[in-house]
Amino acid sequence: MTDQTGAPGLPARYTLPAILFHWTSFALVVFVGVLGLSFGSIPRPDRLFWINIHAVLGLAVLALALARLLWRVRRPPPPYPENVSAVTRRLSQPVHLLLYALMIILPLVGIVAFVWHARVFDFGLFRLDFGVASQKPIYEAAEEVHELLAYSLFGLAGLHGVAALWHHFVRKDGILARMWPFGKA
Repeated sequence: MTDQTGAPGLPARYTLPAILFHWTSFALVVFVGVLGLSFGSIPRPDRLFWINIHAVLGLAVLALALARLLWRVRRPPPPYPENVSAVTRRLSQPVHLLLYALMIILPLVGIVAFVWHARVFDFGLFRLDFGVASQKPIYEAAEEVHELLAYSLFGLAGLHGVAALWHHFVRKDGILARMWPFGKA
């Protein structure tokens, strides 16, 4: 087995854009998630500002997930190292597809909650107002679904991270090395 540079014995790595998509998604999801979980502790006068930041960055998660999915469809992942188990090979694609689905559906539901709460996206240079009147039954239901999806994404992403660490430290099969951004893991 060789890496993308042809070095023998190293696992084939993802392309640099795929690695950047992955770790940027990770950072954005963590930041947006922590921010969402913090709303209750943010003082009321500042809360709308941070809700807007959460929403705008949620749109960035959506755009990044769509771009990342398009990238992955056009450029399949590198082959698994030879010592990767059949279970890993069978579970990997459905788990990744579910992660993509959550990173797309979660912001879309968030948009419904945001817009039907009569909020306006403030991008700094311009504002986007859909002119929708506040409709409590819609935004409350959307917020509940959004929260449930967020916890699902956190849980699945956490399992994904634990699995990557398990592959790296226990199995030592090169899975994490394929996506590690700092040279050869």
